[in-house]
Amino acid sequence: MLVFAAPGQGAQTPGFLAPWLELPGVADLLASWSDLAECDLMKYGTVGTADEIRDTAIAQPLLVAAALAAASVLAMGPAFSGGNDRGEASSVDRAEHARHADGRQGGIAAGHSVGELAAGVIAGVLAPPDALRLVGVRGRAMADAAAARQTSMTAVLGGEEAVVLRSIEAHGLTPANSNGAGQIVAAGTAEQLAAFAADPPAGARLRPLQVAGAFHTAHMAPAVDALRAEAAALDVRDPVLTLLSNRDGAPVRTGADWLERICSQVSAPVRWDSCMSTMGSLGATAFLELPPAGTLVGLARRAMPGVQLLAVRTPDDLDAAKALLAEHDVHSDSHAPEWRLLVAPLAGTFRAAAAPGRPGVAVRSGAELGRVEMRGGSHQVTAGFPATIIEWLVEDGDPVSPGQPLVRLEPARSATQEGQ
Repeated sequence: MLVFAAPGQGAQTPGFLAPWLELPGVADLLASWSDLAECDLMKYGTVGTADEIRDTAIAQPLLVAAALAAASVLAMGPAFSGGNDRGEASSVDRAEHARHADGRQGGIAAGHSVGELAAGVIAGVLAPPDALRLVGVRGRAMADAAAARQTSMTAVLGGEEAVVLRSIEAHGLTPANSNGAGQIVAAGTAEQLAAFAADPPAGARLRPLQVAGAFHTAHMAPAVDALRAEAAALDVRDPVLTLLSNRDGAPVRTGADWLERICSQVSAPVRWDSCMSTMGSLGATAFLELPPAGTLVGLARRAMPGVQLLAVRTPDDLDAAKALLAEHDVHSDSHAPEWRLLVAPLAGTFRAAAAPGRPGVAVRSGAELGRVEMRGGSHQVTAGFPATIIEWLVEDGDPVSPGQPLVRLEPARSATQEGQ
């Protein structure tokens, strides 16, 4: 059984999104998702400094977008297996989801902390646009909560678990992440962490983390209400993959339960150790970590011996990922989309190209189809792959909003294969 894993905050590095933007359709996805998350994903994912992308309000949307962009390229999960470039499910996807909803398919989805949102999309619970809206709210709300008082986190490496936990409790700290493989993350105020550093548990090494707050502790309680308010309007469905929860490592059976756990989890500890234990008990044989990959594979290497591991760091790893999907009977090519939408990257006025092309006309990769004009500039709308125009959904001069469909395209077969 194959595990799809999405990493959490701290996995991001400067420029990690740059190579992904070279793939067909990815730049368009990130442009529309930037508006939904209220974060310039392409800017921060390519030229953002280490300090800039450490900001919780930036890091969290970046992480979810990166994982979902790779999932889209691999056509992983119902949201990407037959929908469109907005990551919305088509009527075919919904029928397929309903057909599998009563039983779980042969895969496990799990995410560490904010990675749970990407895992939820892959498991079919949430549509990508809703995940990007929700992660934008999550990141900003947690950043606001962290600003109320100086808090942080420290990784505790090694030592006897019971001794480490007693020491964390004695200093008034919270074991915010139990990551397995001899790693527990303590979180609390700056004063508490300083006292902890001066009196570490026997046999353990402490490594302060470069994070902006004490995540997954009571210090994040104000963010829970903000998330619940945003989540109230979301449409969720029951998972079609086995979807694990950070709360206790248990499989989540309904979309409603998953969404409530997502909201409350920001102020509750992450039990990634329990997630890995459940993976083992369910018979996991392979573990694929989505970008920016490496952290969770490192934990799995120590905690899940004998499991095949793959970290998808750059597009160079896609062939290995496709082979792993095929080996575990997850065939992305059988779900290649028959058509795709190009969407408005920003709000403004749509202006058609001088020769925009009529339905039935073939366009090359990179062809300009129009532009969205807004105060102070404009943004080109280009085909990221060779295709045939099926229909225009807007006219020259129409006002458009972020993510609004502009034109429906039928990809050439080679472009469809590239996007798998």
